[in-house]
Amino acid sequence: MFSDNKKGKEQTSSDFSKNQNKISEGTKIVGDVISEGGFRVEGTIEGTFKTTGKVVVGKSGFIKGTLECSDADFEGKFSGTLTISGTLSLKPTAHIEGEVSVGKLAVEPGANFNASCVMKGAVKSLDGKQNGHKQGQQGKSA
Repeated sequence: MFSDNKKGKEQTSSDFSKNQNKISEGTKIVGDVISEGGFRVEGTIEGTFKTTGKVVVGKSGFIKGTLECSDADFEGKFSGTLTISGTLSLKPTAHIEGEVSVGKLAVEPGANFNASCVMKGAVKSLDGKQNGHKQGQQGKSA
């Protein structure tokens, strides 16, 4: 009568935290890290770091090398090649150096962003027209 049918329930925030990895302050990883879960980095990573999840780098966190992820929030430091398919958010204590490729970029006052940056996604020309459509597609006039 009061069965707990968990089939079809959406993933909750507590389920997400179970898939969250944490690299604590004082921890240093040298090498390649590949994961499907999100990360909170308070320590140091040197090497290639790839995840399909979100990466949060705390104030004491430092990543040196290559980072590829879906979204990232930085309070700490990064040096190298940063590739983010979604949004890169830089907090006032963030320090980024290197080459950056992002979908969207949010920089708060105080953040240090010394990087060459490319934004992916739809490209608009200065006259407001969107480029990247298939050739031959034109609007019909009445």
